[in-house]
Amino acid sequence: MTDPARGPAVRVDTTSPVPPYEQIRAQLSALITTGRLPEGERLPPVRQLAADLGLAAGTVARAYRELEAASLIHTRRGAGTRVAPLPAGTAPLDPEQLAELAVQFVTAARSLGADDAAAMGAVRKALDHA
Repeated sequence: MTDPARGPAVRVDTTSPVPPYEQIRAQLSALITTGRLPEGERLPPVRQLAADLGLAAGTVARAYRELEAASLIHTRRGAGTRVAPLPAGTAPLDPEQLAELAVQFVTAARSLGADDAAAMGAVRKALDHA
């Protein structure tokens, strides 16, 4: 997980106001829903990921519990933690559609006189409250 040669990496910013478990949950959720972590992919054990990230095992366990509650992963004794099939009605992210929405936002922000910093600040604030 954290080795770029093996696949997508999860990173935690300990200076962020976002709790580490939420950073892990959000990153794994995005990797799963975009298909970068495919169905059946095995996730590292809680203790291993915690050690890799320099966090307490309980922090990673909480992220995994929340992902399991959202039906994005499932854990079975002896089989480990794996990416679950996407829940019915969950469409994978369309990067082109997201890019188009970003262009629309930037165009509207510029028409209001927003510079890059103001536009990024508005996006960060919206993400924090979403």
